[in-house]
Amino acid sequence: MKNIDNGFFLCMLLLLWCFVHSGISIDPFSQSDSLKTECVMKPPRSSETQGLLQFSRSVEDDSDEEWKIDENGSIREMTQRIQLHQGNIYSFSAWVKLREGNKKKVGFVFRTENGRLVHGGEVRAKQECWTLLKGGIVPDFSGSVDIFFESDDKEAKISASDVSLKQFSKEEWKLKQDQLIEKIRKSKVRFEVTYQNKTAVKGAVISIEQTKPSFLLGCAMNFRILQSEGYRNWFASRFKITSFTNEMKWYTTEKERGQENYTAADSMLKFAEENGILVRGHTVLWDDPIMQPTWVQEIDDPNDLMNVTLNRINSVMTRYKGKLTGWDVVNENVHWDYFEKMLGANASSSFYNLAFKLDPDLPLFVNEYNTIENRVEVTATPVKVKEKMEEILAYPGNMNIKGAIGAQGHFRPTQPNLAYMRSALDTLGSLGLPIWLTELDMPKCPNQEIYIEEILREAYSHPAVKGIIIFAGPEVSGFDKLTLADKDFNNTATGDVIDKLLKEWQQTSEIPKIFMNDSENDEEGVSLLHGHYNVNVSHTWMKNMSTSFSLDVTKEMGQRQVVKVVINA
Repeated sequence: MKNIDNGFFLCMLLLLWCFVHSGISIDPFSQSDSLKTECVMKPPRSSETQGLLQFSRSVEDDSDEEWKIDENGSIREMTQRIQLHQGNIYSFSAWVKLREGNKKKVGFVFRTENGRLVHGGEVRAKQECWTLLKGGIVPDFSGSVDIFFESDDKEAKISASDVSLKQFSKEEWKLKQDQLIEKIRKSKVRFEVTYQNKTAVKGAVISIEQTKPSFLLGCAMNFRILQSEGYRNWFASRFKITSFTNEMKWYTTEKERGQENYTAADSMLKFAEENGILVRGHTVLWDDPIMQPTWVQEIDDPNDLMNVTLNRINSVMTRYKGKLTGWDVVNENVHWDYFEKMLGANASSSFYNLAFKLDPDLPLFVNEYNTIENRVEVTATPVKVKEKMEEILAYPGNMNIKGAIGAQGHFRPTQPNLAYMRSALDTLGSLGLPIWLTELDMPKCPNQEIYIEEILREAYSHPAVKGIIIFAGPEVSGFDKLTLADKDFNNTATGDVIDKLLKEWQQTSEIPKIFMNDSENDEEGVSLLHGHYNVNVSHTWMKNMSTSFSLDVTKEMGQRQVVKVVINA
């Protein structure tokens, strides 16, 4: 086979015909056990049939027998094409394995009529078992496409089974999201109020107020917040978690060797603490060579570099121990390898080891860009980010690290590929570690507010995602991509979206009171977002009867929870 584009080798999937019918497919919203086990001896069968575009057969032959490529690297065996429609979402799935070799990248590509290649997803396939390949496309065109498998090894021989493409309208996709949100972000709570003799207290009134949400939608801040009271008021009235864009970075805190200055970071942390805002640490080190302090870039001696690097880790982590929710230890260490080139292949892993010793209870992140947002990424793909975290955790002494994944989320100013994003989160989530979107933004563009809401809802509806931080702010903050308010702090359209989601996800609106009357309490109970609540039980006519308590609603308690309140009267 010939090299077609970008160093990958494409194999055309021969489609004899394609039609809508009942068959086997993978629901893109299902959390298949295969995502955790990675590899199964036999692909599981699914009963999902609705809206399925199903290929007529599986391909389990040598790829050279199925796909013909001429000596110039172009496809000469045409196939039946699939018609895509702009505005729909297409979810692709297939079970793949290698005929020989092991752990090779296998992905799939859509080729448009004008020859453009749209990458849809990838996995690391094995020889002895089947791996689920998922992804998809949200086309910005209507037209026909061919589908290819791809590999970074021209000798790869790929077997595929149960290859399918499922079509969703945006309304259908959002309905699936909403159903999953109800399942993973909320629980039904039913209250039983009784006297000590176990008889029901008729006329009891239950008031519920959320004091702390489980899932946080936060926002980054920068030094300009110290200069603007309006910015501070705007921020504190909305967000409960933040990160600092540059103020904790090495090139800010030690511009000259040996002269540390944490003034800005300390002041911003003080503001956050005074307003009940959590802070996520960003970043201890950065693996990009041009993102080091200028004086560090001039160091040639590995021993000298090691000494100043260890001093940096000890300094910043000791200073802020117990004050942060997590740390990006070596930022972007899949894209870049400055410390590995200077100090050895295990540099990152050893720095995570030191960070763990300095603050063993803190989540330590691998934080990368283009992992969930860019389907043409070849460096920090979901598979490679996952492998980097596995490499770090496998380093001697690191097995008990509280690892976490930071997906930065710098999206292009166009329709996001939600099917690819979900499959990327599936791959990262298969580690069983928490995922945060850490730097979400998008350049200004028509429909920015629509795209941002789609991205945020996609993340919120994925069970592995535990929180989101957007890189945004009012005009005075200088965030020129995702501007949420003008110079007078009036919301932009995107700002309206953020406020809407904050209200929706953090249960800030008043929860209706529950009246325990003559009829039995509703068996369904009240649906509450996961989080911490204050509950007050009073009575409509017995004014001296009142009790209050705290209640944690968590996913560990399951979909339904019964709270029993006993009144001493």
